[in-house]
Amino acid sequence: DVNSTIAAALTASKLRIKVAHVEAGLRSFDRTMPEEINRLLTDAIADFLFVTEESGVTNLKIEGVSQDKIFFVGNVMIDSLEASRRLWGQSLIRQQLSLEERQYGVVTLHRPSNVDDPLTLRNVLGALAQIATDLPIVFPVHPRTRKRLEDNTDMKSLLHFGKDAAVEKGIYCIDPLGYIDFMSLVAGAKIILTDSGGIQEETTALRIPCLTLRENTERPVTITHGTNCLVGCSSKRIIDEARRVLAGVSTHSSVPPLWDGKASERIVEVLRRHLAR
Repeated sequence: DVNSTIAAALTASKLRIKVAHVEAGLRSFDRTMPEEINRLLTDAIADFLFVTEESGVTNLKIEGVSQDKIFFVGNVMIDSLEASRRLWGQSLIRQQLSLEERQYGVVTLHRPSNVDDPLTLRNVLGALAQIATDLPIVFPVHPRTRKRLEDNTDMKSLLHFGKDAAVEKGIYCIDPLGYIDFMSLVAGAKIILTDSGGIQEETTALRIPCLTLRENTERPVTITHGTNCLVGCSSKRIIDEARRVLAGVSTHSSVPPLWDGKASERIVEVLRRHLAR
């Protein structure tokens, strides 16, 4: 839910064009997140609210949205995942990095609350450095994050930049990846550490342990059903949870309802039925 989402929704509403919001109803209940404001406003404007998980239905009802506007259809991100799954095997990213399946971790960081605060970033990097003594960590670096990492002189010795050499130990920083290469990397990982929303969903669908470096999530089904665990930015908690995963301590997980790769078909059917009137 980027700024262009609310901009398009508001413009369409003023022009009396119907608005459909995919991933409606997601709430972190943290209004310091720019996406949260965009979600709230877009949902207030939308004529069709397409929901990915049951918490979204509950949130919208609490906010007073009419039931006849709410449609629980599943997750289009999982549609993309399932549609592209066969292509991951064609990616050479793991071979380029000399990675063995389930013998490495992946980290992504991009949220301002994590990367713009030097103390928070240092805590996270310190935890990653400890985890990287047990297995290598591959870090596709977001552009805004790279500058912060390069400025963090205390941690430079732990960060290895490049893409062509073999990953052995430490935090191995590479350029951002395209979707297919990234999903190939994620699918083969032992553990994922992230502050992304979408990756929480993808790891749940793939049943790969995910530690979310945030204090909240707008996707609670990834915790109640999936493989996600909120760890915040405390070094100790990140390390403790990561070592639990690496030790093979597992918890039951399942793919959430309607995350079956057919959400887009349900959306099309709803729109066809209503707009044909």
